Amino acid sequence: MEKLKNLLGILLICATLITAMSCTTTEKSEMVSNRTPGEPFELVILGTSDMHGNVWGFSYEDSKESTNNGMSRLYTFIENERVAHPGLILLDAGDDIQGTIMTDDLANKNPDELHPVIAAMNYMGYDAMTLGNHEFNWGIPTMNKILSKAEFPVLAANVKNAKGKYVTGAGTTIINRDGVKVAVIGVVTPDVPIWDGGKEGIEDYVFESAAYAVKDEIAKLDKDVDIIIVSAHMGTYAEFDEENGSDSGLKILEVNPEVDVLQLAHNHSIVKEDYNGVPIVATRNSGRDIAKVVLTLDDENNIISSSYDVIDMKDTEPSEEIREIPVVKELHEKAVSYVSGVGEDGEKGPALGTTTAKFQPENEIKGLPEGKLRDTAVMDLINMIQLEASGADVSAAALFKDTSDLPEGDINYGNIFDIYKFDNTLYRVSMTGKELKGYMEWAAACYNQWTEGDINISFDPDHPGYLYDMFAGVDYEIDLSQPAGSRIKNVMLNGKPLEDDQIVKVAVNNYRYSSAIKAQGLAAGKKEWESSSSIRDMIVAYFASNSPVEPTVDNNWKIVGVELNLDDPRRAELVELINAGKLETPYAKSYNLKDYDELIKKAGN
Repeated sequence: MEKLKNLLGILLICATLITAMSCTTTEKSEMVSNRTPGEPFELVILGTSDMHGNVWGFSYEDSKESTNNGMSRLYTFIENERVAHPGLILLDAGDDIQGTIMTDDLANKNPDELHPVIAAMNYMGYDAMTLGNHEFNWGIPTMNKILSKAEFPVLAANVKNAKGKYVTGAGTTIINRDGVKVAVIGVVTPDVPIWDGGKEGIEDYVFESAAYAVKDEIAKLDKDVDIIIVSAHMGTYAEFDEENGSDSGLKILEVNPEVDVLQLAHNHSIVKEDYNGVPIVATRNSGRDIAKVVLTLDDENNIISSSYDVIDMKDTEPSEEIREIPVVKELHEKAVSYVSGVGEDGEKGPALGTTTAKFQPENEIKGLPEGKLRDTAVMDLINMIQLEASGADVSAAALFKDTSDLPEGDINYGNIFDIYKFDNTLYRVSMTGKELKGYMEWAAACYNQWTEGDINISFDPDHPGYLYDMFAGVDYEIDLSQPAGSRIKNVMLNGKPLEDDQIVKVAVNNYRYSSAIKAQGLAAGKKEWESSSSIRDMIVAYFASNSPVEPTVDNNWKIVGVELNLDDPRRAELVELINAGKLETPYAKSYNLKDYDELIKKAGN
């Protein structure tokens, strides 16, 4: 018995020592921070978003290394920052597992395998990620399989099932760093069902207002939380719900004054501003830049001041560590082979098809895409394929990328991806003539209104080019002397004026149907038919059956109401300066001859 008492005593002492050692370790962890009592402390937060599968820093459709993007460049910057700020917090605001041939055509078709983006994010040491809308593209079960291998929490506080369970299992995470308790709340745009409704699992979840989901999460936080960060996959202003702001970053701050930092995403545009002293940051897409917020705290972890910036990756060397991650390296090499048609044995396989000439005209003005200024063979090809597949009267399609083209000669998968980068399917929907003309007006809002003296046509930055549909099956004019909403003229179907009450069958992709036709209330009709394959696969099949394919243009539409001063030598001089790189491309605002002297002076500097 005495021996048993002694043994128990020894065990008790050991347990006490182990507990003490655990406490010491925790205290030591706090003590090794950079904080000095009595002096201000800088808490650094780095934010990325919309990386869209660009791990390597590579354009697969062009088979070229990029020079200013990719997760590999982001990691180089992050590691340099960690040298100065070992306790920095690294967050991502979503749209990461989709967007390249490596992800969409290889990795995402094998969701049980480790995804290259998730492998890279694990290696980079992310503290949390918020879902983006593109994470849902393959349905919720596939999304959760891919994300299950993340070594960090994935957040979506406003997406819950009927039992109140978060779609990823988490809405908020707590990060203890350098004696600071930080709550990170993640919300995704509630418009996901607009784009991906009908895909597996989507209907099983409720997509709540972001602002009020954040409010609910804040109510659950412990009182000892020092800093609240909201990572929101949405823009500053509402995209669809203008009245209630359920998809608005600004609404989050209006409803939740407790928030200390707001990270935004989704719009692929830089944001670096504040709202009542709260830093708001957002980056562009594909790892082109990274957001940095610095909060200066006192000993009680109150914010004394803050600073914020968005840093361009154009001068950053890519990290070979990221590129050497086995799954990243393997799938990158497979993607390069996939688009070039070279097999694992190094032998080049047969081309998908051939062309007789290039499909896009040369740009007259550097950076201003002729493919959006006139009808071209690229758009006629896509629309013709959509018309044949759907049996529609009219087809609508967009030039998603300003530089999209098909070369002369052999065509590989990269060329197809270049002219149609999204994995969309095709719908057919009936519209009245009036509704179709309204849809065409919506698309034509991408242009700025022409002003007397302008030397070029320019584009409204609030209406991105990927929203600009061009139509086949009808003849029409776009009068840019008129404001948006009053530009579509002389619409003819089968040689006759399109009547307002005439019923027309229209082919559109699934995203345009959801995000414009339905969300914008452009047409009352519902989809009558959906393709079983993607539009991209339809283009591949067309080349397989019809090569060599000749570029043809029917010139069924044109821009009118403009006089670009083509015969004025001053215009020719300005165009030459633009093309020489001495003047910026007038993409978002036209150059005007009344500013000729000022522009010449600017070019001279």
